[in-house]
Amino acid sequence: MPTINKAEIEQALDAWVNHLLQHTVPQATGKLAIVGLITHGDVLARRLVHKLAAAGYEAEYGAIDITLYRDDLSLRGIRPALSSSYLPFSPDDMTLVLVDDVCNTGRTARAAMEVIFEYGRPSRVELQCLVDRGERQLPIQPNYAAFTLTAPQNTRVQLRLTDIDGEENITY
Repeated sequence: MPTINKAEIEQALDAWVNHLLQHTVPQATGKLAIVGLITHGDVLARRLVHKLAAAGYEAEYGAIDITLYRDDLSLRGIRPALSSSYLPFSPDDMTLVLVDDVCNTGRTARAAMEVIFEYGRPSRVELQCLVDRGERQLPIQPNYAAFTLTAPQNTRVQLRLTDIDGEENITY
């Protein structure tokens, strides 16, 4: 089973911050907000905000739960575990970066955009992720992906983060 280790993830986060500073920040209209999708995307978003601050750029932080916006709830046959979204600002007229751990079909990103637009109307929304594994079912592409993986269809790509899982790696 291929693995991306903690050091490689840290290098990818540093490259991601450089991308934000070189590409996203100059195009930003209004303030910039980094909003992670709960559960692993919000941890990544928090890390990106801290790294941006260390580089001298302040961005807002938020986290959203897309559970009730998923289009497969009826297919799951279980009661979803809900988390509280945390968006302590209005996204109106902001540049908003949605952060996901693994971009795959595009359905999670679609649900995230629905959540965001319930809070307000950002001037620009970007989708950025740690891993893009392809296999889109919707015409939604990340603006940035730290890793692009080609894995056989139905292979699970799993991110583990120390903050949540006690170890840090990506396996597939």
